[in-house]
Amino acid sequence: MDRATFFAAVRKSPFGGSLSASQTAGMTAILDEWDRRGLTDLRHLAYMLGTTFHECARKMQPIHELGGAAYFKKYDGRKDLGNTLPGDGNRFHGRGYVQLTGRRNYHRAGEALGIDLVANPDRALVPEFAAQIMFLGMIEGWFTTKKLADYFKDGKSDWKNARRIINGLDKADTIAGYAK
Repeated sequence: MDRATFFAAVRKSPFGGSLSASQTAGMTAILDEWDRRGLTDLRHLAYMLGTTFHECARKMQPIHELGGAAYFKKYDGRKDLGNTLPGDGNRFHGRGYVQLTGRRNYHRAGEALGIDLVANPDRALVPEFAAQIMFLGMIEGWFTTKKLADYFKDGKSDWKNARRIINGLDKADTIAGYAK
C-alpha cells in the first residue's frame, strides 16, 4: 500500500483535513502490523481502522476505556471475562485499540504475544502490542467468537454486522461508515 496516498485520503475523511503526529503514529503501528502479517483483504484493514477510530475516540492511539473505578465495577464477578477476584473489573478494564477487557482476555493475549499482561495490564497500551491484540482478536474471533472472515469474504461485505466482532451492534452503522 502506498502510505502517502493512504494518509492523504484519511486526512480528508474522516479526519476533516488534518492529522496529528500522534494519530499518524497510531495508524502507522496498525499498518506496520498489517504489513508484517502479509494480509491482503483491504476490507479487513478498513474495518480495523474504522473500529480504532471509534474505540479510541478518534485519537488512533491505544487508550484506557473511559470511566473510573466505580464504572468498572460492572465487570467485577463476570465469569465470562474471567474476572473472579475482587477488583478485577477495574484492573482488567478495557485498554488498547479495541478495549481488551477481562482477566481471561488479558491472559490469552499475553500468552499469544509472549508477555505478561496479567501482571502489567497497561502493556496493552503499547501501540505494537495493541495492534497485535486487535489483529489476533478480530481475525481469530477472540472477543465474541465472531471474526473478520465471517463478514468479509469472497463477494460478501457486511460492514454493519461486522461490529459483532467487538461489541454486538453498538454504533454499528457509525463504524461501518468510518470503515467504508
